[in-house]
Amino acid sequence: MGQIKLEMVHYSLYYGNFCALRDISIQIPARQVTAIIGPSGCGKSSFLRTFNRMNDLISNARVEGRVFLDGQDIWEMDVVELRRRVGMVFQKPNPFPKSIFDNVAYGPRAHGLRDRSRLEEIVEQSLRRAALWDEVKDDLNKSALTLSGGQQQRLCIARALAVEPEVILMDEPASALDPIATLRIEALIRELRENYTIVIVTHNMQQAARVSDYTAFFFTDESRTGMLIEYGETKQIFTSPRDRRTEDYITGRFG
Repeated sequence: MGQIKLEMVHYSLYYGNFCALRDISIQIPARQVTAIIGPSGCGKSSFLRTFNRMNDLISNARVEGRVFLDGQDIWEMDVVELRRRVGMVFQKPNPFPKSIFDNVAYGPRAHGLRDRSRLEEIVEQSLRRAALWDEVKDDLNKSALTLSGGQQQRLCIARALAVEPEVILMDEPASALDPIATLRIEALIRELRENYTIVIVTHNMQQAARVSDYTAFFFTDESRTGMLIEYGETKQIFTSPRDRRTEDYITGRFG
């Protein structure tokens, strides 16, 4: 598996009295793509949002267990620094109502960068990494809201890349896109894994099989609590799952 980038140890998440995730232990390797699969309501997004403490924003959320980034407990880290290192791309593209340039420059500016030439470098580099530069380089002052859905999602990826994260969390990043835009996002994910650790939630089994190196299957018990059922290399999960529930989900018997 190589270097471990993210780790959960006996992690449970509660919203009030409801247990959304129970006793999750998992190690996620650096510079690989890890796919999170499972039926709706099994806690996949809550699991993903844990890694940059997005669940902190929910007033009645509480946690048990420990979560680490490079061996450091994330609850002992400055949350602003954590979210710089662990970026997030959401299901629906959410560009700011600003220019393409200002969308990508937003993060570096928020972290105090004012040098225009350096900002221009970062914007170009980020848009190139997100495979969008050639399409927008002559229109950087145009509103980001004029881009197509697929372009907006790649812009949101560029915006996440602009602050030099180490991890990119993706919550169903292609579910709102057409098939061609989806394939572009998938190709981009494969390229980005050379430099970033990527964790992607997806409902699309074929997508998980195409883009990921490792796959984690989540399921719920009768109380709707999310549990990690099986985790391993994607090829093994899809060809010889060890748990019958994993096999039933992958083959479409339920979910």
